[in-house]
Amino acid sequence: MTEIRNIAIIAHVDHGKTTLIDALLKQSGTYRDNQVITERVMDSNDLEKERGITILAKCTSMTFHGVKYNIVDTPGHADFGGEVERVLSMVDGVALLVDASEGPLPQTKFVLSKALALGLHPIVIINKVDRSDARIDEVHEEIFDLFMGLGATDKQQDFPMLYASGRSGWAVLNLEKDAPVDLTPFFDLVKSHVPAPNVDKNGPFTMLATLLDSDLYLGRVLIGKIYSGTARLNIPVKSIDFEGSIKEQGRLTKLFTFSGIDRVAIEEAEAGDIIAVAGLTNTSVSDTICALDVTIPLPSTPIDPPTMAITISVNDSPFGGTEGTKVTSRMIRDRLLKEAESNVAITVTETDDKDAFEVGGRGELQLGVLIETMRREGFEVSVSRPRVLMKKDENGTLLEPFEEVLLDVDEEFSGVVVEKLSLRKGEMTDMRPSGGGKVRLTFVIPARGLIGYQSEFRNATRGTGVLSRLFHGFFPFKGDIPGRTRGVLISNAQGEAVTYALWNLEERGTLFVTGGTKVYEGMIIGENARENDLEVNALKSKQLTNFRAAGKDEAMRLTPPRIMTLEEVISYIEDDELVEVTPKNIRLRKKLLDPNDRKRADRSKK
Repeated sequence: MTEIRNIAIIAHVDHGKTTLIDALLKQSGTYRDNQVITERVMDSNDLEKERGITILAKCTSMTFHGVKYNIVDTPGHADFGGEVERVLSMVDGVALLVDASEGPLPQTKFVLSKALALGLHPIVIINKVDRSDARIDEVHEEIFDLFMGLGATDKQQDFPMLYASGRSGWAVLNLEKDAPVDLTPFFDLVKSHVPAPNVDKNGPFTMLATLLDSDLYLGRVLIGKIYSGTARLNIPVKSIDFEGSIKEQGRLTKLFTFSGIDRVAIEEAEAGDIIAVAGLTNTSVSDTICALDVTIPLPSTPIDPPTMAITISVNDSPFGGTEGTKVTSRMIRDRLLKEAESNVAITVTETDDKDAFEVGGRGELQLGVLIETMRREGFEVSVSRPRVLMKKDENGTLLEPFEEVLLDVDEEFSGVVVEKLSLRKGEMTDMRPSGGGKVRLTFVIPARGLIGYQSEFRNATRGTGVLSRLFHGFFPFKGDIPGRTRGVLISNAQGEAVTYALWNLEERGTLFVTGGTKVYEGMIIGENARENDLEVNALKSKQLTNFRAAGKDEAMRLTPPRIMTLEEVISYIEDDELVEVTPKNIRLRKKLLDPNDRKRADRSKK
C-alpha cells in the first residue's frame, strides 16, 4: 500500500497557492517532458482565468519518492470561505502560505482559525521571498502573533517554517544556509510533519462527500475522503444526511482517483485516499456515502451562515427575452437550486412573488460570480441591490453582520479613506506603517457600509490601495448609513441613443451609454451631477436646415462612457432600481419604468 498524505494549501488571495501547485506538479514528474502546460493550471474555470483568482476548491494528486500526495487548492477570497471550510475536513494537514511582503491578511486569519479549530498542525511557508520589498523577519513575527491571537495550542505554535519562491520553484528550510534548488524540502516536510490518514481500513465502507462536481455523461460526481473500509466498483451503497436519515440507495458506477489535474478510473480505493464517485443522484455535500449496514453518519463541519442577499427575478424590461435563451422563472429557479446544492455557502428561498428568488451568500463577489456564470449560460435576469441579513438575539435586539477590513494605502490617501469609512459607521481599530510609504488601516464596519465602497476606494487611492475583508460577527444595529449621494439620468423614451442628444446631456453628469445604444423608458443612462433623479431625452436629433458650418458635426466628440463591472453595478443601484443582466448587456433601470408610477410610489412613502 502506497503511503498517503492529504494536505490543503490555504492562504489569502494572490499569495501564490496555485502557482506553487504548478511547480509541485512539474517537479513531481506528473507531466510529460513535451506536454504543453498552461499557467495556473488548477484555475480551470473561465472566470478564474479571467480574474486571476481561485473560486472553486480543487483536488490534485502527485507521487514523489514513493509517497502519494493529495493536495487541495483552496480559494483565497473571503467570499468563497465556504469552499475552504468544507475541504479542511478531508485533509490531515495544511500548508499556510503567506506573502513575504504583505504578511498575514484577513483571509489568512480566517482559514488559519478554521484549521486550528479542527486540531490541524499547520506548516508555514513564507512565499515570494525573492521580492525586492520582502520583510521576512517582520512577517515571521506577525504569523506567530496571529497563531497566539487565535488561541493555538503550544504544539500548533511550534510550527515548521519553509521559505519559498513558488514562481521560481524552490523552497528551503534555512534561507541563509540552504541553496535554493527545488521543492524537495516541501515534500520531505509534508511527509515528516503531516500524519498519515487516521482511518479504519478493516471497517465497513464510509466516505464523506465534501465537494460536488457534474459530468456531462456521468451526472453527479462526489469527491471526498474514505474514512473506513474499501470502495469497490459497483458495490451497493446508501447515503445518509447529518441527522442519519437515508437519502438514497444505489451503486458506485464509477470510481476515480486523481493524477495531476486528471481523473483516472480505478477498480477500488482504500481508506485514507481522496476519490471521486458517480452513481448517486440525490446525494450532496456533507452527506455520508456508506455500506448498507452503516447507520451513524460521519461528522461534518457546520458552515458559517450567509451575510448578504439579493433578489433575482425574471427580466420584465421591454427588451426582455430578446438576448437570452433561458428566461422563464422555472429555468431560473432550477438553476439557483442546483447552485445551492453544490455550494453550501449559498441559500435560495422563493419570495411571495413566484417570479423572484432571494439568494443569500457571503459577499458581492460571490453573488456576482454566480450571476456572471448564469449570464454566460444564456440566462436573462433582473437583480436587486444587495442587502445584509439581520437577526435578533434572545432579548429582541436587532443584530447586523460586521466585517473586519484591512486596507493598505499610500500615506497621502489615508485621510480620505478614514473619513469615508467613518461616515459609513466604521471604527478604526489599528493604524500602523507597512513599509514603502504605505499605511495599514484596520476597521470594524457594518457589512452594509461596504456595499458600493470598492469602486469609491479605488478612485480615492488612484488604484494603488488594497482592500481585504473578513466576516467579524453579529453586533447591534448601527443606524442609518448614507447611500449614494447623486441621482441618475433616466431615459424618457425607447429607441437608439443619439450622439447629438448625449453630447448635450454631458453637462448634466456622467453617461453610462454611447451613441447607438438601445435604450427604453425608465432605463438609467447616466449619473446626475446633482442628488435628484432627472428624466432626459437621449433620442433628440439635430434639427436639419439648409445651412451648415464646415466641420461642426465632425467636432462633436463624446467623453467615453463610464463602464462598471457586474459587482460594481449591483452595489451602485438603490433600492428602487434593478440591474438587467443578459448574455450581451448589463443595463441599469428603475423598478417602475413609468414615471407616473414612480411619482405615485414617492407620494405613498411620504
